[in-house]
Amino acid sequence: MGKGKLAKFKENETFANVFQPEITDFVNFEHELKGTWNSRVFKNNNPIVLELGCGKGEYTVGMARMFPDKNFIGVDIKGARIWTGAKSSNLEQMRNVAFLRTRIEVIKAFFAPGEVSEIWITFPDPQMKKRRAKKRLTSSLFLTMYQQLLADNGFVNLKTDSRFLYKYTCKVAELNGLEIVHQSADLYNEPWLDDVLSIKTYYEQLHIDDGNTIHYLKFRLPKDKKLIEPAEDEGEE
Repeated sequence: MGKGKLAKFKENETFANVFQPEITDFVNFEHELKGTWNSRVFKNNNPIVLELGCGKGEYTVGMARMFPDKNFIGVDIKGARIWTGAKSSNLEQMRNVAFLRTRIEVIKAFFAPGEVSEIWITFPDPQMKKRRAKKRLTSSLFLTMYQQLLADNGFVNLKTDSRFLYKYTCKVAELNGLEIVHQSADLYNEPWLDDVLSIKTYYEQLHIDDGNTIHYLKFRLPKDKKLIEPAEDEGEE
C-alpha cells in the first residue's frame, strides 16, 4: 500500500465526521449511531440524505453547500476516496456533512426506519453480468434494503453513464409501479437541469471526457410495497 493512502487513512481517524466501524458479526451488527445521527452527530432535526458509493464525496459535499438545512452522509468502503470529501468539508468547517466507511450491503445496520429522507447513487458499477444482478445498487434486493431506512415515499436518485444500468433501473421502477419523478437518457440536454444535477464527480468528468452520455432517474420508494425483480433478460443489452 502506498504512503499516500496510509497518510489518508491516518488523517481520516482525526476527522470527527468520519465513521469507520469494525464489523466482525455481519448478521447481528447494529451501529451505536443507528437512529441517533441527528441528535448525536448533526445536533439538529434536519432531513438526512445519503450518497451511496460516494467515491471522493463530490455530491455529498456539493449538496451540503447548497442545502445547509439538510444533513448529508457519504458512504463508501474506500477510505482513501472519502478522505477527499472529509478533508474539504473539515477545512470549510461544514457541520452538515459526514462520511461512513462501510459496505452498502450492511447499510440498514446504521440507520433506523425512516431516518433517511433521500438516497443518491452516483456512477456505481453497473454489474452487467447476469450472475452479478443482485449486486446492482438499484436491484429489487437493494431497494428492499433502502425501504428499511427511507421515510415512506422517500426519493432514490440514480446518475450513471451506463445505458445498461439506466434501462435496467427504469425497468425495475416500471415493473414495481414506482412513481418516476424525473428520467433522462441524456441529462445535460434537459431544460430542467438544475444546479444539483450539474454537480460533476471525478468519475463523471472522466466519463464525459470519454464522450459518454449521462443518464438520470429519480423515483419514489414506498415503504410497504413488495418489490420484484425483472426477468433475467429484461433490461439486458
